Amino acid sequence: MPGPLSHLKVLDFSTLLPGPYATMLLADMGAEVLRIEAPDRVDLTKVMPPLDGKFSTAFSYLTRGKDTLQLNLKQEGAADKVKALVQDYDIVIEQFRPGVMDRLGIGYDTLKVINPRLIYCAITGYGQTGPYRDRAGHDINYLSIAGVSSHCGREDSGPPPMGIQIADVAGGSHHAVMGILAAVIQRQHTGEGQFVDISMTDAAFALNGMAGAACLAGGQEQAPESTLLNGGSFYDYYQTSDGRWLSVGSLEPQFSARLCDTLGLPDMKSYALSQNPEHQHQLKTALQAAIGQKTLQEWQDIFADKDACVEPVLTIAEAAEHPQLKAREMVIEVDRGDGTCQRQIGHPIKFGKMGV
Repeated sequence: MPGPLSHLKVLDFSTLLPGPYATMLLADMGAEVLRIEAPDRVDLTKVMPPLDGKFSTAFSYLTRGKDTLQLNLKQEGAADKVKALVQDYDIVIEQFRPGVMDRLGIGYDTLKVINPRLIYCAITGYGQTGPYRDRAGHDINYLSIAGVSSHCGREDSGPPPMGIQIADVAGGSHHAVMGILAAVIQRQHTGEGQFVDISMTDAAFALNGMAGAACLAGGQEQAPESTLLNGGSFYDYYQTSDGRWLSVGSLEPQFSARLCDTLGLPDMKSYALSQNPEHQHQLKTALQAAIGQKTLQEWQDIFADKDACVEPVLTIAEAAEHPQLKAREMVIEVDRGDGTCQRQIGHPIKFGKMGV
């Protein structure tokens, strides 16, 4: 059945991760997406190992459900082709530095004259305004400037390099989709499109959430292992006897009591409810000693029927085989185009009715 966004057509000028991930989400929900690919410039995600056949696994994943048009935007006549296309499209997404699309003759001010209903989304590191608007950057830089890195990791080792691209995806991709769909709703009422300015640094700053509220309104600067949720309490990871890790999130009284009883630490129940840093330190020490006595699989078996917010730290391969993720169909088989299939992460939003 057609997806809920099957009435939308998207022109995608983006490369790498933030824009392509956003348009993949839109395509998954039914939007018709046309990628504009430069024939003379290699998209790094296309050749990034590991490869599966002709292309990288990342590229195959990010381009699923999309069509491709090769077009050198610097060549004579390219701007005219884009202007002709945009008459028929609802949305443009681009990821160039500010001003690049204007210099190519296909910026928002030009395209909105051709199609006043056009929603134009620009994803950049720092946004269209401000002193850093033209500055280069990557995920690690945006997280750093946004204050996120400052309160992650351990006191003795500093900020960790994240295993996922938080500013790129949670910041750029997801906020782009939210902004675009909000503009679509507004257009239904006004008949007019608009420009959506997505800064990955802005979005990463907004992701500080509770930590940001504590700092800005409460005057409490954040630091690693200093709060309830970033290692300052027993809410943490603990190593098992086989070198694996167990996550313990048993914050509520009923869960912490169950945790202590299961681990044979009934005397530590009051410490779990205490805000005294020394009590929390003693509890963490006791938890590590107890958890370090058994393997991860042994703890999985023990906690299988205990509703205590204790779960194993799984690899991606293990997560793909987890019964919960399998039941939610979060691993899918996607046709490579030659009759064979590639396993990919599925779309995370489940609709009761996909058709519109």
